[in-house]
Amino acid sequence: MTDVNTSATTVGAVATGDWQAWQESWDRQQEWYMPDREERFRIMLDMVEAVVGTSPRVLDLACGTGTITARLLARFPDATSTGVDLDPALLTIAGGTFADDERATFVTADLKDPDWPARLPHDSYDAVLTATALHWLHGEPLADLYGQVAELVRDGGVLMNADHMIDETTPRINAAERAQRHARMDRARRAGALDWAAWWKAAAEDPVLAEPTARRFEIYGEHADGDMPSAAWHARVLREKGFAEARPVWCSPSDTLLLAVK
Repeated sequence: MTDVNTSATTVGAVATGDWQAWQESWDRQQEWYMPDREERFRIMLDMVEAVVGTSPRVLDLACGTGTITARLLARFPDATSTGVDLDPALLTIAGGTFADDERATFVTADLKDPDWPARLPHDSYDAVLTATALHWLHGEPLADLYGQVAELVRDGGVLMNADHMIDETTPRINAAERAQRHARMDRARRAGALDWAAWWKAAAEDPVLAEPTARRFEIYGEHADGDMPSAAWHARVLREKGFAEARPVWCSPSDTLLLAVK
């Protein structure tokens, strides 16, 4: 688990060391981009229950603050979760949030490092879950990652990836969706919503998060965007990498939750 200082003092709208407040702040910032964010998590956990049951061993891939882990353990008290990420600031929040929960473990690893699975505490998982994270990988590294994940998922287990998946064959639909989405985001910003940059500015001003936030920007820079291929590309590559079935189980105008069964 991440070693964190749990003292609390107020910095802006969030209390230093108040990990639940930082979780809620992260949720609000993410919902500025994705107002249907909780719906995708609900469907994700519905399908976990449907395919692998209510006490799964889960790998929370590119876990960030542990958003998926929090919802998993709240819904399935007998589940366990391994969160893996490279971001030191988000892992600090995750470690602080779950410091007293033996069901959650967090691992620092770079998913572009071919040896990252060696850092995990288990050789196999019932489910690998990820959301709004893998779009920073380009196509070839993402395909390689899917191959590694296929080796970690047990037979009958699942991978679910909820992310931006763009169908380039529908440019007018894509443009209309983007314009509508950005108009809504602009209204929310004028009403006081924090965007990505403003949230990280607040984190950098927190005495506990300042140092890991600085390290985070040394690793990633301001932002890292890879490719956003279509859901059909993801499904095809997952089958090529060892999954028996793969298809969308939920979508919004811009995002897709894709489920693959080993």
